[in-house]
Amino acid sequence: MHDIWNPWHGCKKISEGCDNCYMYFLDRVRDRNGAEIYRTKNFDYPLKKNRKGNYKIQSGEMIRVCMTSDFFLEEADGWRDEAWEIMKIRSDVIFYLLTKRPERVEKCLPSDWGDGWENIFFNVTAENQKRADERVPILLELPFKHKGVMCAPFIGSVNLAKYLECGQIKQVVCGGENYDGARPCNYNWVQQLRRECEQYNVSFTFIETGTKFIKDRKLYTLPNKKLQSEMAFKSGISFHGKEMLFKLKDSYGMEIPKVFLYKPYFRESCLTCGSRPICNGCSDCGKCNQE
Repeated sequence: MHDIWNPWHGCKKISEGCDNCYMYFLDRVRDRNGAEIYRTKNFDYPLKKNRKGNYKIQSGEMIRVCMTSDFFLEEADGWRDEAWEIMKIRSDVIFYLLTKRPERVEKCLPSDWGDGWENIFFNVTAENQKRADERVPILLELPFKHKGVMCAPFIGSVNLAKYLECGQIKQVVCGGENYDGARPCNYNWVQQLRRECEQYNVSFTFIETGTKFIKDRKLYTLPNKKLQSEMAFKSGISFHGKEMLFKLKDSYGMEIPKVFLYKPYFRESCLTCGSRPICNGCSDCGKCNQE
């Protein structure tokens, strides 16, 4: 996917949200071990250029980092400074960081971090109330300009109201679990989160139901991820709150006017996708068979 940068691959499970990790499942299908951690050949992806000498990743794109690992994984300490330097060079690109290890973040920040870089969007995972109460307070104490919460896999009710009221959290995303042993996601949990986000004008996106989905006390099985996403979209529950503003800069340190930033476009097949509000747009790979 054009909006994902995995500078390293592999991870160590640390909480119940990791029990049925999709990365472990997909690695197992390929006869690999998800616990094996290594630096990838695509480490410098954000710096790659096309034949015309332009960056492949355009100014204004949002790139999700370490979707097959954790950016703050201890085993990656030797590689992280170089990854930070790449993100600093690409101050015109938004880098989305997601972690289950917020307690390690402060000591892993660059020496010139200050009160945070404008192009970094920092998120913690909160798969249930226990993990929300562990991780979100740390999130609120850390020096980042843009913060969010990911409730996925959504395996237990989560109340975020007391954390949203301070105004620091700008986005909440939730979605059910997939693959081996998927645990149910209850629509009541989704509705509660949506109400809290609307109350504090925080953007909320329900991206997918997961394989097991409870609605009106009835358990549904939806093994197809596309269908899960369509059902999330059809619920109409996602909410666009206060706009997030990233002051992206060019290589000379000048702020880039919004008119010159990347504008995602979507094909017809994207119109009913639950992830569209947070998506980087179509990569035009041709795999969806749309003309």
